[in-house]
Amino acid sequence: MSEPVIRMEKIVKTYYLGKPNELEILHGIDLSINEGEFVSIVGESGSGKSTLMNIIGVLDRQTQGRYFLEGQDVNSMSDEIRSIVRNRRIGFVFQNFNLLPRANALKNVMIPLMYSQEKKKERKEKAMEMLEMVGMADRATHKPNELSGGQKQRVAIARAMVNEPAIILADEPTGALDSKTGHMVMDLFHKLHEEQGKTIVLITHSQELASETQRIVTISDGEIIREQEGRR
Repeated sequence: MSEPVIRMEKIVKTYYLGKPNELEILHGIDLSINEGEFVSIVGESGSGKSTLMNIIGVLDRQTQGRYFLEGQDVNSMSDEIRSIVRNRRIGFVFQNFNLLPRANALKNVMIPLMYSQEKKKERKEKAMEMLEMVGMADRATHKPNELSGGQKQRVAIARAMVNEPAIILADEPTGALDSKTGHMVMDLFHKLHEEQGKTIVLITHSQELASETQRIVTISDGEIIREQEGRR
């Protein structure tokens, strides 16, 4: 059995607000996600799912416990290595798209390649390929304010994919979209998962969206209270 892409052991996250105020958000989380899995982490607002996402995404450090990403102990990494890991191994998709307003779609997709050794022409070709994959090649020269919500999210997914990451981490990716557009974006995630075998972790409060994934991990008050199979 190969090493899971994500392996978390007894993850605790505490915020120190000055003595004696300590706020423990995560209470000993154990979680494993295998390569090629499509998993949702579902929970109400305040359940701890965003804190967990920040640790999975190497945006924050746990207070206790161990986190292995592709078999590497994340906590033993320097800030510089963590930054490289974040850029190259994790593709982020956010609820509010996080696109640069003055850059067109192509330039937005090229952002993660900024520190790549590849020539600009190759970076451009790679970004164009990703836009094509999400059906946005004809909008390459359009800026975010010239795109609909669904189109912005497709550009954001292309950007998340451009470095061929080990994991796509999607935080409420349909939260700012209407229902029909949200389903189109979910279809795109299914395509990436089924056709390219991508590992996708979806953070959501929506049981309906979560049910579309292979496995649903429910978090409440900083603890995993249930794991079940989804419909896929």
